[in-house]
Amino acid sequence: MFEKLQSAEEKFEEISQKLTDPEIISDNEQYKNLMKEYKKLSPLIEKYRAYKKAKADFEEAKEMLEAGGLDKEFKEIVQEEFETNRDKMEQLTDEIRILLLPTDPNDDKNVIVEIRGGAGGEEAALFAHSLFRMYSMYAESKGWKVDILNLNETELGGIKEISFSIEGEGAYSRLKFESGVHRVQRVPETESSGRIHTSTVTVAVLPEAEEVEFEINPADLQIDTYRSGGAGGQHVNKTESAIRITHIPTGVVVECQDERSQYKNKDKAMKLLRSRLYEAKLREQNQKIASERKSQVGTGDRSERIRTYNFPQGRLTDHRIGLTLYRLEENLNGNLDELIDALVTADQAAKLAEEE
Repeated sequence: MFEKLQSAEEKFEEISQKLTDPEIISDNEQYKNLMKEYKKLSPLIEKYRAYKKAKADFEEAKEMLEAGGLDKEFKEIVQEEFETNRDKMEQLTDEIRILLLPTDPNDDKNVIVEIRGGAGGEEAALFAHSLFRMYSMYAESKGWKVDILNLNETELGGIKEISFSIEGEGAYSRLKFESGVHRVQRVPETESSGRIHTSTVTVAVLPEAEEVEFEINPADLQIDTYRSGGAGGQHVNKTESAIRITHIPTGVVVECQDERSQYKNKDKAMKLLRSRLYEAKLREQNQKIASERKSQVGTGDRSERIRTYNFPQGRLTDHRIGLTLYRLEENLNGNLDELIDALVTADQAAKLAEEE
């Protein structure tokens, strides 16, 4: 581990030097790539340097204690220094091990989120709207940009299905554990007897694929145009600006009717198609890895029930890690960091267990 850290520090120093070179500063692309690498290495080097300082202080205190001849008061101070730095070294070692874990190459990517009402009809569609609002508010709190790609609403303001992109640093790393079945338990407003209904909504989080990463042969596409229409006269258009693209080899169909311009809808539909096909490829790879892995936080499978939102008890339970929070309203208002942090920590613990 320490050999790895030593070479990482050398690399960090080298990058730091390059970032002051006027020639590199004037080359925008090269400077941007180096800056990205510098930012990635910074947390690890910071911890490693803190570890080296704690180790030096620990060794110094140890030598003084072993040499003896200290008066009682000074010996207590040195003893405390010895114990504090020993504990600090242990803590920093754990933190460094986590930072050295292989990172998901998609973590820095923007995401496309798809939400669909499942079992429960209108009640599921209304909850799909609540989840869209929750993720939008979370994105807003992070300073990320939300852009609707496709929306299919119901008469009562619910959502049958929605696809939207979230652009921002680390969006995928924070949202990747949201894929799966979200279950809601509550009394619908239309229910006169006060009976609790259970409905489901599926969420899929796809890393946004760049054109260079995932090429699509135009000959494999069937592109249809049609008139967009929506509930309550929203997005109704007299021209055929809505786009439906079918990827013939896989049968994947995407639609986009949110923009007035056919060109913009086609652009958004292609972005969605690329990400869906890229995600299918990743899922195939991950299933192979998952069969070899001893443990993992969810499979990212859309059919896996991951979470229950219980309104009568104001409770949110994530079934994968057995976490229950009694702040449902706060969570639905986009306060998701506590939940996401717990999922990230559990995933790191699973990966560390595999490394041992």
